[in-house]
Amino acid sequence: MELEKLTALQLADKIKKHEVSVLDGVKDVFSKIEEKDNRIHAYLDTYKKEAYARAKEVEKGIEDGTYTGPLAGVPIAIKDNICVQGKPTTCASKILEGFVPQYQAEVISRLEKAGMIIIGKTNMDEFAMGSTTETSAYGITRNPWNTEHVPGGSSGGSCAAVAAGEAYLALGSDTGGSIRQPSSYCGVTGMKPTYGTVSRYGLVAYASSLDQIGPIGKDVADCAALLEVIAGHDPKDSTSIDRKDLDFSSEMTDKITGMKFGVPKEYLSEGISPEVKDAFMETLKVLTQMGAIVEFFSVKTMEYMIPAYYIIASAEASSNLERFDGVKYGYRAKEYDGLHDMYKCTRTEGFGEEVKRRIMLGSFVLSSGYYDAYYLKALRTKALIKKEFDQAFGKYDVLLAPAAPYTAPKIGESLKDPMAMYLGDIYTVAVNLCGLPGITVPCGKDSAGLPIGIQMIGDCFMERKILRAAHAYESVRGDFGTPEEGGKRA
Repeated sequence: MELEKLTALQLADKIKKHEVSVLDGVKDVFSKIEEKDNRIHAYLDTYKKEAYARAKEVEKGIEDGTYTGPLAGVPIAIKDNICVQGKPTTCASKILEGFVPQYQAEVISRLEKAGMIIIGKTNMDEFAMGSTTETSAYGITRNPWNTEHVPGGSSGGSCAAVAAGEAYLALGSDTGGSIRQPSSYCGVTGMKPTYGTVSRYGLVAYASSLDQIGPIGKDVADCAALLEVIAGHDPKDSTSIDRKDLDFSSEMTDKITGMKFGVPKEYLSEGISPEVKDAFMETLKVLTQMGAIVEFFSVKTMEYMIPAYYIIASAEASSNLERFDGVKYGYRAKEYDGLHDMYKCTRTEGFGEEVKRRIMLGSFVLSSGYYDAYYLKALRTKALIKKEFDQAFGKYDVLLAPAAPYTAPKIGESLKDPMAMYLGDIYTVAVNLCGLPGITVPCGKDSAGLPIGIQMIGDCFMERKILRAAHAYESVRGDFGTPEEGGKRA
């Protein structure tokens, strides 16, 4: 049986029916890692011995009724900015070298309670700052569809692992599109929930008001099932929301007749690749044929989204990253003269170029002479953007947008021009600024065989609407295929 072709829910169902064992699924994942990961480099660390022991424990738990959830026995990969107790957490940065957390992220506890098996930690852009998974201190990750191209970022390792069959599911974090954009590049499905739906306890902070953990899977149903596992109130997270509407899998229907979809026309203006635009427009036709109503409308604040996002995110990053000073944990410079020089040398050697760039930008906009001119103005702009999206959701059930203006760039191209990399987030950052849920679903391929994704955005707490729309589209689109079936073999 070719287990790698199964979705996470299909694997769990076969385990429950005793058609395969939990250990079979875990062995399949590790065989793919051993076969492919020396080329793709999706993982920074794997837990083979622990995963095999956990598989036996979960098998027994399924038999005696301890684990009854729909994902019991399924292997999952974790982005390396989410803490797993007793396992190194690096955020792909030299400055966290040797750091082993003595506590567990809330999402990890929930995965274990659901009977899932943690395979290892995936690569990422350093401290989640980047859009290509090239800023990692531990080497780049490659796109399984074509290893000369990036997988996107910052959750590129998690998306590449799922695309390559090296994991059935993965967790990522999304600050400005870091789940949705690499999902588009890697041809998988990735979701950013409403801010506060998933606990951030144990997630190493980049920009605390924007960060959110979310699921990555082979299809919409897998993401919905995983979101049910990790969502819910957590008293350890002051931004966690006590929600009752967490039954996301019930929306797995193919009926969207009468649903109203809004498309911001500014999202299709200059800067978008013709092939991405064509795939997007073709998807709009499909939705219309399915009985949905698709209309274009104007978003006047679009030109302010990227500036507002990078000012706010960099300001929060400069504050959050102050704690990495070489005193309490992680890397410390070997040669220095006194305490202040130790701080300076440690941070100079420990942080990469992109992280330093954002710390400097954040420190600048928070400085006394520029706080009002930049940071406060960005916060006011954020409120205006939120107001405009609120007005749009007064008319539409779901908003549609490309996930990225182009398909995965070649390795090395984006880092030549950081500004171009920042502008590549144009379609995703508003979702984080407004705290909205969004999901990316594969909708086509370009002439080089690289995946293209469409983004579906919902109003706050309306995950069920976007999951319904995404699943309905997916059911008509059919099987998207794998890197082995299309693209350059990984």
